[in-house]
Amino acid sequence: MNRTLSAGVFLLVLSGCSGDRADVATTANDPLADVLEDLRARTERFQDVEVALAEGYVRDPSGMCVTAASEGFPAQLGAMGIHYFRPDLLGLTGDTPRVNGVGVHTDFNEPAVLIYFPAEDGSLQLGAIENLVWEEAWKAAGNDAPPSFHGLEYWHMVDNVATADVDEAHGFEPHYELHLWVHKENPLGVWVPHNPDVNCGSHDMAAGE
Repeated sequence: MNRTLSAGVFLLVLSGCSGDRADVATTANDPLADVLEDLRARTERFQDVEVALAEGYVRDPSGMCVTAASEGFPAQLGAMGIHYFRPDLLGLTGDTPRVNGVGVHTDFNEPAVLIYFPAEDGSLQLGAIENLVWEEAWKAAGNDAPPSFHGLEYWHMVDNVATADVDEAHGFEPHYELHLWVHKENPLGVWVPHNPDVNCGSHDMAAGE
């Protein structure tokens, strides 16, 4: 699942600015610490990818291990990893001409997406959980503001504005999404999509699992 950030937010992340959301929920004294710890415990069982498969998650058919560089961003931002998702929670309706759906699921106790990264030995390690909400369905349900989680507003994803090619799209219809790195610390912030401590160097080994 390709992901893109708006140019402004991307620059905010790179600058390490703490005046907005980049440092949200990363310290023990943060008011979200208990919430995130609870989510970590509730989703701990998915450390075993076989459990995820048994509960209806499917691996991204592209088999792609998403990196910042693969999305046109500096490699220093690291990677996301390999996405496993619940088609029912996303309400997927098709992938032509872009992936689309009707899902408005926002409950992180049962995340719509699990993101794994390959360890050095090729095994898959759970790093983040994610929810994705389709913009059209969200607004049709009577929502004016984007979805949020304890003050963390979902990213609004439309087209890939990080590149000079205005015709390049990320392959999804407009949607909102939020990642939470509750199983792998992200020095950029728990909410930031890419993690500089994650890489896809062992992806070939993990691909066969």
